[in-house]
Amino acid sequence: MNERLKALRELMKQRGIDAYLVPTSDFHESEYVGEYFKCRKFLTGFTGSAGTAVVTADDAGVWTDGRYFVQAAKQLKDSGFQLQKMGQDGVLTIKEYLEKVLPAGGVLGFDGRVVNSRMGRELREALEEKEVRFACEDDLVGEIWEDRPQLSAKPVWILEEKYAGKSAAEKIADLRRAMKEARATVHVLTTLDDIVWLLNIRGGDVPGNPVVLSYVAVTDEECCLFINGKVLDDKVKAYLSGLHVTVKPYNDIYDYVKSFRREKVLLETSRINFAIMNNLDASNKIIDKMNPTAAAKAVKNLVEIENERRAHIKDGVAMTKFMYWLKKNIGSMPMTEISVSEYLEELRKQQEGYLEPSFDTISAYKENAAMCHYSATPESNKTLEPRGLYLVDSGGQYYEGTTDVTRTMALGPVTDEEREHFTLVAMSMLRLGHAKFLYGCRGLSLDYIARQPLWERGLNYDHGTGHGVGYLLNVHERPNGIRYKTVPERMDSAVIEEGMICSDEPGIYIEGSHGIRTENLIVCRKAENNAYGQFMEFEYLTFVPIDLDALNVELMEKKDVEYLNEYHRQVYEKIAPYLTEEERGWLKEATREV
Repeated sequence: MNERLKALRELMKQRGIDAYLVPTSDFHESEYVGEYFKCRKFLTGFTGSAGTAVVTADDAGVWTDGRYFVQAAKQLKDSGFQLQKMGQDGVLTIKEYLEKVLPAGGVLGFDGRVVNSRMGRELREALEEKEVRFACEDDLVGEIWEDRPQLSAKPVWILEEKYAGKSAAEKIADLRRAMKEARATVHVLTTLDDIVWLLNIRGGDVPGNPVVLSYVAVTDEECCLFINGKVLDDKVKAYLSGLHVTVKPYNDIYDYVKSFRREKVLLETSRINFAIMNNLDASNKIIDKMNPTAAAKAVKNLVEIENERRAHIKDGVAMTKFMYWLKKNIGSMPMTEISVSEYLEELRKQQEGYLEPSFDTISAYKENAAMCHYSATPESNKTLEPRGLYLVDSGGQYYEGTTDVTRTMALGPVTDEEREHFTLVAMSMLRLGHAKFLYGCRGLSLDYIARQPLWERGLNYDHGTGHGVGYLLNVHERPNGIRYKTVPERMDSAVIEEGMICSDEPGIYIEGSHGIRTENLIVCRKAENNAYGQFMEFEYLTFVPIDLDALNVELMEKKDVEYLNEYHRQVYEKIAPYLTEEERGWLKEATREV
């Protein structure tokens, strides 16, 4: 890492650059990115999915959020980079740091294709007084990355309407109506999940996210798809032609937008890259709004919801078989974090319609589970023993939808503190899952329902309680989310609508000791409508046992016990028919009333 940092600084000196910014992003502001785009990981050694590196001649830092503080501290040790804990007292933001360290008339460098235009604008405004110039044409990290992977070019395939529930033609028509309402003449769409949802296509250019590297531009007359033509077979080409979609080369988007004159361009500055925005002529009017597709795809239609129920039964069967196997064999055969994760993947592969994991599995034993987004490596791979707590957070992509589930299990004796923490987290998850609320609530209104058992005891977890989930798409999907404070750039605090799917995943993390998280997916539906208005509630999609071996029932209120018993009755009813006799016997005991 020190050699790479040295090489970057030499390039910066040659180009007259005083500070260089390396975000975690691709050309599309994706949360997870393909190997080609992992410049920050290459430069720093930090493997988390969120973080930004800033390098000057004398200093280097990585800014990341609370999910990664423990992991980043370990991975950045001796790398030449200092961890900057975002949101913590005394820690400057990236913007504040650059204002402080850049000299008057200095130069800030970055690859304009991987920095969003809103961030670029905010940096320009913040640094204007110092007359800082931008050097955003060159990818300096790419220049020192000799064995960089190739840009992904996986085949595109069509998602049939029996899975999508709505044709692409209808979606494009809806988008054009939304453009008219916004008084836009052209819409530039760069977010990959929005693009594949709009066209009912899928691909494999981002691991875990079945998306396609592409851009879309829509007018009242034209719909252009900018894509590597090699990923389209004759069937897909004919399908796109039938939708009146014009296919253009992937990189032509930059010249295409240069041709706009006096257009009213609908785009989302926090999601469109700085280079595209810089290519727009000043005569155009920018309408900066969230992509209409983001809100539309978050509200699942009836076909998608029914398919999701089926996907979660399959996933529940795989997870239940895994829990049974783990409990039966712990201590009698060699097990590591990686080996048991691989076994879980094999169980998912046995389910019809399974495609791939929906994200990298978090398989974490004892103190490793205290890192919220831990990823086992050959160096960190712990051996599982018949004692303590094991956490697995995983999910699958099925034709019928996307799953995401976390369970923490006692592999043997656990401490009183571990048992208390496990019970509080289970209570928190179940209480949110049973929430009833008036229409109009956002996640901000609901978050306390989950955190109350923890906050009452002075405990907390440093991540959101819930995120939106796509349909055979990104496991993290806006605009719905459940958290107690707003993070404007996430844009995940929308009103919770019927048909929106959220995760419900409270946790507790004790550094050096243990980590606990229990997660179900829930879908919002209407409850009663009366004189007070429309009430809403949640329906569980996930059906996997909660480990009673780690539970302290004495800590639970009566309603918590009722919630748990009711949930376990549903788990047994839905999952037992797909198990062997021995597995059913285990599940009967694992879901017994308490």
